[in-house]
Amino acid sequence: MKYILLALLFALAGIANADQTPNILFIFVDDQGYYDLGCYGATEIKTPRIDAMAESGMRFTDYYAAAPICSPSRAGLLTGCYPRRVGNEIWVHRADSRSGIHPDELTIAELLKTRGYATACIGKWHLGFQEEFLPRNQGFDHYFGLLHNLDPVEVIHFEDQGGVPLIRNGKVVKRPVDPAELTKLYTDEAIRFIEKNKTKPFFLYLPHTMLHNPLGVSKDFQGSSKWGEYGDAIQELDHNVGRLFDTLKRLDIDDNTIIIYASDNGRGPGRTPEQKIRGHKLSTYEGGIRVPAIAWGPGLGLKGNAETAAVVHAMDWYPTLATFAGVEVPKDRVIDGRDISPLLTGDTENVPPPSMKRSLNASVPLRRRWDPPSEWKSLIHRNEYTNAFFYHGSQGALAAVRWRNWKLYLNPSLKLYDLKNDPGESKLVRNRDILRKLRGMAILFQNEMRLDARPAGESRLLGQEQSR
Repeated sequence: MKYILLALLFALAGIANADQTPNILFIFVDDQGYYDLGCYGATEIKTPRIDAMAESGMRFTDYYAAAPICSPSRAGLLTGCYPRRVGNEIWVHRADSRSGIHPDELTIAELLKTRGYATACIGKWHLGFQEEFLPRNQGFDHYFGLLHNLDPVEVIHFEDQGGVPLIRNGKVVKRPVDPAELTKLYTDEAIRFIEKNKTKPFFLYLPHTMLHNPLGVSKDFQGSSKWGEYGDAIQELDHNVGRLFDTLKRLDIDDNTIIIYASDNGRGPGRTPEQKIRGHKLSTYEGGIRVPAIAWGPGLGLKGNAETAAVVHAMDWYPTLATFAGVEVPKDRVIDGRDISPLLTGDTENVPPPSMKRSLNASVPLRRRWDPPSEWKSLIHRNEYTNAFFYHGSQGALAAVRWRNWKLYLNPSLKLYDLKNDPGESKLVRNRDILRKLRGMAILFQNEMRLDARPAGESRLLGQEQSR
C-alpha cells in the first residue's frame, strides 16, 4: 500500500521512473558570480559542458544562495533552513572555531541514508572542525577534501603542522595542499565514488574549493581563457564537470541521475551594459547572493531546454531532492525550503502552494510558525509569506525581503526596487501597499526567528502548535 501511495505521489509530481531511486550529484562551486558562465552571459570564457547541461536542463534566472558567504550558505543548503534557524548565520567557521552544524540537525545526507543511499562529501566542508561537526558524523559515509578554506588565517593556523591538510576519512593524505591540484583531485575522487556505487543509489555532494581565493589552476588550463586566472579556473571546472557527465554515461546511469550545479554565493557585478546586477560577495545586493544554478535530469522527467524566473533558493533543494528520492521529510522537522519538484518537471510554471499537495513534500512549509497579529493577517497571505525570500548579510542580520519581483531593503532606511525591470537596483519605487506588505513580512520573519531559531547548543525540533 505504501509503495502504491509513493508511486501515485511521484505521478502527481510528474516524475518519471518512480520505480527507481535516482542518483543525486550536487556540484557546489565556491564564489562564482551570476554572469560567470557562458550560459549566463560570460564572453571571456568558454564553458561548453556546463552550457550543454543548461541547454538540456533548467536554468534559473532568479536563484539565491542561502547567504552571501561560505559557511552559512552551506548550512542552509544541507539543512533546508535559513542559516539563522540553525545557529550558523554569522560569518564563517575558522580553523580554531568551536562551533559548527549542530548534531541534532538532520542533513540531507542523513535523510537520504534512510532510503538506502550511499553518501559522500568530496571537497570543502567549512561547517565545523570538532569531531561532532565533521562530515562523517553528519550523514556522509565518505569524505575527501579540505575541512577549511585556504585563507591566510587557515594557512597560519596550520603552519607549524606542515600546512593545511587534504583529508580522506580522517587521515591526512597530503600537506600542504596545492590549490592548483584540487579541482582535478576532487573530480578523480568523485569518479571513483560513482564507479564504486554505480549499482545502488548515491548522493554525492561535491563542494569545490574553487573559485575561492587563492585561485589554483593546473598547467593544462593556465592561460586558456581571456579572463586571467579566474577565467582559467572556470574553464578547468567546466572540463571536470564534463568528466562527471562522461562517467555517468559510460556507466549507463546518466538516465537515472539528477545533477544540480550552483554557486555558494556571488562574486561581483556585471561587466557589460547588458549585465545590470551590482554588488560583491558579502553584500545583499543581487551580485552578492543571486547566483547561477542549473538542474538536469531528463531521464527522470526534469524539464529540458527550460529557463525559469521563479524565485528559488538553496533551502528548496532539501525537500525537493527528498521527493525525488521518495523520502518524506520527518514530521518533527521545521525547514524553510519548498518542494519545487513540480516546477522542475514542468508540471507547474511556478512553485505551487503547499495546500495543493502536488508533490510528496509539498506541505513541509506549513510547519513553519504562522500566527500573524491582526495588523498583518488581512494584508499577507500565508502562501505569500512562504514564497518570500529573506536576505541575510554576512554578519547574519536580516537585510532585505524579496517577494515576486519586489525587493525591500530594511536598513538604514526602507528602499523598494522592482527587480524585474531594474535588476541593477538603481531606481527607487514608490508603492506604499507593496512596501507595507514586505515590511510586514520582515516583521513576521523576525518574530519567527526570535521564537524558533536555535540558541547555540540547543535542540531545534517542532515544539509549538502554532508552527503547524
